[in-house]
Amino acid sequence: MESESVEQRKLAAIMFTDMVGYSALAQRDDKLALELLEEHRRLLREIFPRFHGTEIKTIGDAFLVEFGSALEAAQCAIEIQRTLAKRNHDVTSDRRIELKIGIHIGDVVHREGDVYGDGVNIASRIEALAGAGGICVSMDVERQIRNALEARFEKFGTADLKNISLPMDLFRIVLPWETGAKAESGVPRTSKKSPILIPAAALLIVVLLGGWWWMQRSSKNQQQPVTAQALPVAPASAADPKSVAVLPFVNLSDDKGSEYFSDGVSEELLTILQKIPGMHVAARTSAFSFKGKNATAQEIGQKLGVAHLVEGSVRKSGDTVRIAARLSRAETGQELWSENFTRNLKDVFAVQTELAQTIVAQLRGQLTGGAAAPAEKKKIQAEVKAAEKGGTKNVEAHQSYLQGRFYENRSSDKAIGQALAAYQRAVELDPAFALAWAGVAQAHTWYCNFSTEGGLKSFDAHLAAARDAVERALALEPDLPDALFARAMIQMNFDYDWKGASETLRKALAVAPQDPALLAQAGNLAGARGETAPALDFYRRAVAADPVNATYRSYLAGNLALAKQYEEARAEYARAIELNPAAPWLHAGLGNTFLLEGKFEEAATAAQQDMAEWAKLTILAAARWSQKRIPESDAALTELIKNSAETAAYQIGDVYAYRGEKDRAFEWLERARQQRDAGLAGLRQDPYLTNIKNDPRWDAFLHKMGLADDQLK
Repeated sequence: MESESVEQRKLAAIMFTDMVGYSALAQRDDKLALELLEEHRRLLREIFPRFHGTEIKTIGDAFLVEFGSALEAAQCAIEIQRTLAKRNHDVTSDRRIELKIGIHIGDVVHREGDVYGDGVNIASRIEALAGAGGICVSMDVERQIRNALEARFEKFGTADLKNISLPMDLFRIVLPWETGAKAESGVPRTSKKSPILIPAAALLIVVLLGGWWWMQRSSKNQQQPVTAQALPVAPASAADPKSVAVLPFVNLSDDKGSEYFSDGVSEELLTILQKIPGMHVAARTSAFSFKGKNATAQEIGQKLGVAHLVEGSVRKSGDTVRIAARLSRAETGQELWSENFTRNLKDVFAVQTELAQTIVAQLRGQLTGGAAAPAEKKKIQAEVKAAEKGGTKNVEAHQSYLQGRFYENRSSDKAIGQALAAYQRAVELDPAFALAWAGVAQAHTWYCNFSTEGGLKSFDAHLAAARDAVERALALEPDLPDALFARAMIQMNFDYDWKGASETLRKALAVAPQDPALLAQAGNLAGARGETAPALDFYRRAVAADPVNATYRSYLAGNLALAKQYEEARAEYARAIELNPAAPWLHAGLGNTFLLEGKFEEAATAAQQDMAEWAKLTILAAARWSQKRIPESDAALTELIKNSAETAAYQIGDVYAYRGEKDRAFEWLERARQQRDAGLAGLRQDPYLTNIKNDPRWDAFLHKMGLADDQLK
């Protein structure tokens, strides 16, 4: 005990961390806040020892940690933020764990098990300036590590810190997955399944690690961790006066588990409006990126390119639901219309219909200068009724369906299982619920897309169930876009029925011409057929409809690279990375662009940043081969085969073809076909396969895939 009372003074690096938004979350949902706090503590305590960090104490949701050097402190901070970025990739916004980290080096005093001094005080002050997911360091730290740390620094400027006598120069560490890091080094990050050309060849939505699921209709898009602040600037042109974004309605229910209901009400309203002729409606991913944010109406309107906003709240209590909705001008925030509805739960369908009709009438009235005439009202009613096809009047079935949508948007294996169970409950309660049957089909298709070679038994069962659900949905509603989307996925991914898919998508787009998932899927189909220009057009339209969707931007970027529009391709990858820094394939996609330009070292550098090991190894194997660094290429290919043979056969075939090893290339392409690898859709445009296209086996393989010229006519 005496030793603890002895005062020790020494030079040390001090790290101070703080959870963003913890206090507010604790007030809203103390159970969730404690759960995330404990997870955060467990994650960080696993990392500190790896960099010789000593935990001094926790202060609520903050850590005070001491290191022997500034370099170890900075490396630890970067690893913490990298770990949390990966962890946050597949969770909803309310379950994200974000930290601010401050680091200073200076004199500290150890006394009675605690640490005091300017080193501690300054670290705690500069942490507040780091921003969510950021790291702020003092000039003393930056000076010691600038030549030892593989990272770039941005100067904040000089700051006057509370209770610190002298102003200090502060710096922000630009993390490798941030856009800022890329602007200088040309490096971004990546994704999973499908070839190097992934987006380039428009390799089906399944191609990216979570890509397919994200693309599942406009209402689904990988709840990508997107920040409203990171959105690309909208075009300078004036927004369409009949354009609108339906923002997520706020859940005011006492039961926080009712969030699925408030999200569902706004999502269904958005989907209905999307199908109204002449309306321009921001897609779900873009609109929901503002959930929980404090952005102004003007900011939202500018970033989404819309003239109007729909906002609202939902309070559900027992069998009663209260829905408040408001329509406003984005440019000024001026309210155009608002209404409160307090109804029995079974009447929620009538409320949604009334909301949709009123919003359409209001927006059209803005153009005509008055209220809609009786004939126009009837026309609007008919359009809304047509847009609502496929629904149900069964309250319990409807709630199960909304739960399915809610889980589906989370895009993880566990969540898809929950979504499938919810959809199945819905169709049991109402066998004529076409939208729920489409949900069943899409969930089963998800499992097909991510099955491994060893799981073909479950693949066959899921594919049969998906086909059955699609047919049930279309028997009830022949033109239902959700079901047509699922059918097109099956035709393209598993049947290689390119003509059938073309007809399916034509029908779907006739009903929902703005649906970005359908547009992107049409781009994928055009890419599979080798039609680069139409593919680019579809992808540009998908991005315009859903500007916050990193997946669609990556598809556009990949096709731009194929078209040798390299500068624009790199710019689109940078935007995609800004929107979703943790998404797989984005950095590898950038690396692929460099590779096609013949910039092999830049390609390897970019690929190294990718979180998806298969993507990183694919680019590295090709780049090192081109640099005549054969042992490194061999090592990357060996690792790729060892870790990903059951899920990345196409990429392995790609690398062998790139290296000119024709027999091995065809062996792995055939294995990819047996695995039903979505990357095969990129065969016709894939430049990695150039070395084998003069082999007699090439035409035979194209015929197997239904992609020969005579088969596509």
